[in-house]
Amino acid sequence: MKYRITAHHTHSCDIQLPASKSISNRALIIRALAHSSQPIHQLAGCDDTTTLINALNDNKTFVDIDNAGTAMRFLTAYYAIQEGCSVTLTGSQRMQQRPIGPLVEALQQVGAHINFLGEKGFPPLHIHGGSLQGSHITMPGNISSQFISAMLLIAPYIKHGIRISLQGEVLSLPYIDMTIGIMQQFGALVTRQGNNIEVLPSPYKAIPYNIEPDYTAASYWYAIAALNNNAYRLAHLPAHSLQGDAHIASYASLWGVSTTFDSFGATIKPSGTYNSNPLKINLSGEPDLAQTIAMTCALREQHFCIEGIANLRIKESNRIDALISEAAKLGYCFSSPRHDCLVWNGQRCQVHYPIVIDTHNDHRMAMSFAPAALRFDEIWIDNPMVVTKSYPQFWNDLLKAGFTITHNDNKENISCS
Repeated sequence: MKYRITAHHTHSCDIQLPASKSISNRALIIRALAHSSQPIHQLAGCDDTTTLINALNDNKTFVDIDNAGTAMRFLTAYYAIQEGCSVTLTGSQRMQQRPIGPLVEALQQVGAHINFLGEKGFPPLHIHGGSLQGSHITMPGNISSQFISAMLLIAPYIKHGIRISLQGEVLSLPYIDMTIGIMQQFGALVTRQGNNIEVLPSPYKAIPYNIEPDYTAASYWYAIAALNNNAYRLAHLPAHSLQGDAHIASYASLWGVSTTFDSFGATIKPSGTYNSNPLKINLSGEPDLAQTIAMTCALREQHFCIEGIANLRIKESNRIDALISEAAKLGYCFSSPRHDCLVWNGQRCQVHYPIVIDTHNDHRMAMSFAPAALRFDEIWIDNPMVVTKSYPQFWNDLLKAGFTITHNDNKENISCS
């Protein structure tokens, strides 16, 4: 299935962003560990969160989380500490290519019983849950922050607590701090000093919890605002957030997009002034913004060098390779001179029509390329429903903003409902 997208008559509008799946998934694990029945309000309705909810609610011995990376990491740690649990944890073919060895090794340091059922270091896993004994462990800092967050989330239930020393440069630190912040809100005794984190043994409190809107989802609206003259009101988006991707507001200011917060949420709009100089930025703390920033810069004819994004190669797709191949269809010749960076120096290549963007089964590819309809007469997005992984209402929200979307199966315009 493909969507044809045009943007000839866009306008300002109000948008209700999805709830943060990062916060939702952490809160769900914490609630399960606390054996709490307290509600989580405004819980994310995306595929990843639904997958995690189903796994936590179903007492199965075989759990397939498909392509939900957060669920794979968090459930590996969660099952490891459930005494009497015996479960096989697997996922999609792509998930079985995404490493999980560093997390398994860290869990084994505190007594977890986990076996690789296929290639060592990768899912599927067989996990025998049991009591874990605290100690001082080391983990590399340049791995996925979800490995570290998974260890932290179960740490209050490890006997004698745990001390984690992160070795070398720490990537995606804002996600680790998000995890610590949420744990503290649930009563955990956790502190971080530099690369050292200590968690004391103290169970979580059973409390109701509210999830804030997703700043990564907001990034696509910042991109759209940077490419037209419309303003967008993003309901309930907080001025102060645990999410590292809230930095999109300051990055977008370089494109001349201002952010104003009030009781409604945030209003974002182009100010008419912007910095057109080449953008050099390190996104090791906010890698999920890389696709949005790269495509917005290119569509604005702004050269860029994005560094610190080596982990993009092991996401839902190899996002660096995917960006290079799909941007070329729009005439932008991206390159990756090093494994951890993406560069565009203004080099152009021939555009081949019709422009059909392959999402590479990656939700962020679909959403970061959709704003290109503001610069091209039309674009096509192949496999558009991958957006349900994090932002199920994305296409409907584009319709609210005046985009036109045609379904190639029936040639009819999709209407906003």
